Amino acid sequence: MQLATYINDLLYRYECVIIPGFGAFLTQSRSARIDAETHTFYPPGKTLSFNRQLQTNDGLLANYMASVEQCSYELALQKIRNFTGKLSLQLSEGETVSLQKIGDFFLNAEKSLQFVPVQTENFSTAAFGLSSFVSPTIQREVYKKAAEALEEKAPILFTPEKRASRPYLKYAAIGLVAVALSSFGGLKLYERGVQQHNFVEKQKANTLVDKQIQEATFVLESPLPSLNISLPKQTGNYHIIAGAFRVPENAQNKLEQLVAKGYPARLIGANRYGLHQVVYSSHEERLEALQSLHSIQQTENKDAWLLVLDLTK
Repeated sequence: MQLATYINDLLYRYECVIIPGFGAFLTQSRSARIDAETHTFYPPGKTLSFNRQLQTNDGLLANYMASVEQCSYELALQKIRNFTGKLSLQLSEGETVSLQKIGDFFLNAEKSLQFVPVQTENFSTAAFGLSSFVSPTIQREVYKKAAEALEEKAPILFTPEKRASRPYLKYAAIGLVAVALSSFGGLKLYERGVQQHNFVEKQKANTLVDKQIQEATFVLESPLPSLNISLPKQTGNYHIIAGAFRVPENAQNKLEQLVAKGYPARLIGANRYGLHQVVYSSHEERLEALQSLHSIQQTENKDAWLLVLDLTK
């Protein structure tokens, strides 16, 4: 199935890929791990799961299919509907449907959808090229016995030497200590004098500053200039589409209506079909955009949809 290839490509770049009307594939990062029983080291990666509840179309899969197959968004969406219809029919007939490099779908005895992901696929780009490997157990007891045997064969002996005493060194050391103590005492006296001098000078400076502040007169020659605040523009590649209009005036009217309702709406230009697009809002995070889209579809516009597009290019 060609759609499985598109889903596989998107799973390397996104944490959530929704098949409209069917469910969503979710990836979650997994750190490197060790199987203590088999002594196998596994690289970091991503685990794949499936959520039947996420079925709202976010536009990601349809837009990607339309760009790859160079067809319209509506045609791509229709192909996805055909795929999900065929998939649901096969499952209802008791078949197990396999998506290449993704996993298998089947219905259990309670007619509940089950998903088993493939174990050989790692959707983490950071772990590309890394594979698992088996390391033999380190025999620490062997090395310990070898070290003990080596020590028995070649024992290390220390023979203390008797050194002749030198009494004159004792008197020289006493003299050095006395000189050091006298130098330290002189240094402390000098530091105490410097501190007292600095304290007196600091008091004089503080008194002078206080006097100058009391005598100062503040005069405003002119009022302060007005402050202009420019709000940052919305950024992000996830845009909630409110509508697309052939006539620019209609798009502007829609924009004014949304702004009046409190939405941070804006125009993002015309698409490749020449339609001027108006968005409710733009978002940096995909999950935040999906939550906002769901809220708008429930309260404002059930036909609103999510466009994934980098406007900086």
